[in-house]
Amino acid sequence: MIHNNPFISITFSKVWETHFTSPKQLKTFNFIKELKFFKHPLLPFYTNVGRNLTKGVSYSLNQHQTANDYKNKAFLIYDVPQYFDIQTNTPSKHLRVKKIKQYPGFLINQKNYIDFNDYLKKTFSKSSVQKFNRYKRRLENCFNIKEKMWIGNIEKAEYDGLFNHFKVLLTKRFEDKQITNNNLNPEEWAFYKEVAFPMILEKKAALHVLYNNETPISIRLLYFSDTIIFDAITVFDIDYSKFHIGKVSIMKMLEWSFKSDYTIFDFSKGYFDYKESWSDLKYDFEYHVYYDAKSLKSIITANFISSFFKLKQYLRDKETNKKLHQITFLLKKEKSNTSEIDLAIIDEKTISYTENMLIKINGEDVNYAFLKKHAYDFLFLTSEHVDDLKLFKINGINTNTHYLIKGKNNQVVLSSINS
Repeated sequence: MIHNNPFISITFSKVWETHFTSPKQLKTFNFIKELKFFKHPLLPFYTNVGRNLTKGVSYSLNQHQTANDYKNKAFLIYDVPQYFDIQTNTPSKHLRVKKIKQYPGFLINQKNYIDFNDYLKKTFSKSSVQKFNRYKRRLENCFNIKEKMWIGNIEKAEYDGLFNHFKVLLTKRFEDKQITNNNLNPEEWAFYKEVAFPMILEKKAALHVLYNNETPISIRLLYFSDTIIFDAITVFDIDYSKFHIGKVSIMKMLEWSFKSDYTIFDFSKGYFDYKESWSDLKYDFEYHVYYDAKSLKSIITANFISSFFKLKQYLRDKETNKKLHQITFLLKKEKSNTSEIDLAIIDEKTISYTENMLIKINGEDVNYAFLKKHAYDFLFLTSEHVDDLKLFKINGINTNTHYLIKGKNNQVVLSSINS
């Protein structure tokens, strides 16, 4: 059983209520502890506060026969992880529960390992571990990398800047994947931004950040119970993808986790390849539906809820949700004011230029943001350092646009494919 679940904490619940319902709509029931509910606006059932924005709900049932305020009602509880081992034995034969399997979840039980190195050794092949360490060294050798766990103390201005950058990186990541991301829904994002700050101060949440100099290049939003770290939202700057920054970010996060007193690192709900690779336990999230078996209305409502979510999971298993996210992305996508610029490396011997044809480019100029990934790919391939990196536009060569990426010991010329 989980203790001090952050998703049923006073802070999390209050912020959720201000964004998605009102205190007047909330109800508690004697038959179930720890949870508050609100009535569905159209259908005759109650849903737990937090709904689908938690990473794991916990509760307990009142075993006294007098706790019978479930009569003639139905209740939907979202996102109960199987490993929470919630006891669902009811005190009355008339109070029944349906458990509906939904998203898969993934975690690491850190008690199975001596330390982080032992975990790597037992989870991955020797060659894979060597690759991970090479990626990490290459990133640290090419950039000025630092790591920060923001927990317990952070200035509001610092927090706002980080969260705004968090959104920029998420938007950039999912535009590249050309799918929608529910976290970026304006209502959801406003909730996450408001709830994380006070919970960081309470040490019930944190932001784990990797920086290149002062620029965040990987951000993770975490929540904490007494023994569990919940990896809620994570993103990295895709300009650094050549460095396998996703793997490096996980390594640095888990190094911190294994040194802490936490015993479980939970990658949370939803399938991604990396979760399966890095976890040692796969589990299921369940939706729990409680209902009164003596009430026809309650029975019909519970069956409807169960059938509805089983259908959703069936479609999810068929990857219909992926197609839907892709379609939604295309429908919502705004036309860019700037055309895409495709660049390719060319043999420098095929062109002729002089020093006075070079126009220096500021690497942080947003008008040349498309060059950044090419520049960082160059650093990865040459092991040059970002402090020695110089970018130039080459003027006066035929109809194509040319760019020079120059390091301390190496250089490369790019030519536009579509000008």
